[in-house]
Amino acid sequence: MIEPFTVAFNPVAIKLGPLQIHWYGLMYLGGFLGAWLVAEYRRQRGRLPVSRDALGDLAFYVMMGVIIGGRIWYMLFYADIHWIWTDPLALFRVWDGGMSFHGGLLGVLTAGLWWSRRNKMHFFDTVDFVAPLVPIGLGLGRLGNFINGELWGKPGTVPWAMIFPNAKSADVDWATTHPQWQAALAQFGGLPRHPSQLYEMLLEGVVMFSVLFLVSLKPRPRYLISGLFALMYGCFRFGVEFVRVPDPQLGYLAWGWLTMGQIQSLPLVLIGVVLVVMSRNAPTMRLYNVSLPTKE
Repeated sequence: MIEPFTVAFNPVAIKLGPLQIHWYGLMYLGGFLGAWLVAEYRRQRGRLPVSRDALGDLAFYVMMGVIIGGRIWYMLFYADIHWIWTDPLALFRVWDGGMSFHGGLLGVLTAGLWWSRRNKMHFFDTVDFVAPLVPIGLGLGRLGNFINGELWGKPGTVPWAMIFPNAKSADVDWATTHPQWQAALAQFGGLPRHPSQLYEMLLEGVVMFSVLFLVSLKPRPRYLISGLFALMYGCFRFGVEFVRVPDPQLGYLAWGWLTMGQIQSLPLVLIGVVLVVMSRNAPTMRLYNVSLPTKE
């Protein structure tokens, strides 16, 4: 067997004295910047009848929704719940790690609802506008996970399997309970694993962005873009979870394969189907002339 690639990147991208800028932080920054550029491109083509300042407000609210919603959801569903009465300040220590997509999504929806009411926009017109922007941050976030060597996949024999040094303890445990992997562990010093972060970067980032952006190039019925987003993410995340190692503090929740990520993704699949069906009888949002006065 050819020696697998070892994922051993320096998580620090830039170091200026005591100041350290991590790749993961740059991925977040790149996600927000990329989303803003695509949003402004779409606004200028009449996809949203608001000014640039109003779009800036939406971007700010969405950014806060991602951070606040993602952190709260992670602490409620993935962390030891005892933090509430033993260490409540843990909620604010974002630098310790721990963000949840599903919580971030709820944060984005809450921010979109608030902004839509202030700008007298239909909520789903706003969501349909935002949906193609989200995969940019999703894809870059998964790339950040890969660079950090975290959220790795299960041991596998695919030609592109990789070794994650941070998984050394998990490798030993796996080889102990699965003796057929002991030879690989002895040979490579680690077990070749599915790079599930790259699977998610490709599916949740590249594929979802390409599909949603191309579909939204023409005016579409209300609910369609949002429905496609929910349906694709739910299916992609549910599928990748089969080769991704679940969070160690949770493990498998049922039948030796069901994970928290899968449980939280199933409602998205259902919601996506409902929204796509609703779009069949929904009005199509028209293009707006951005040279005319727009809503502030």
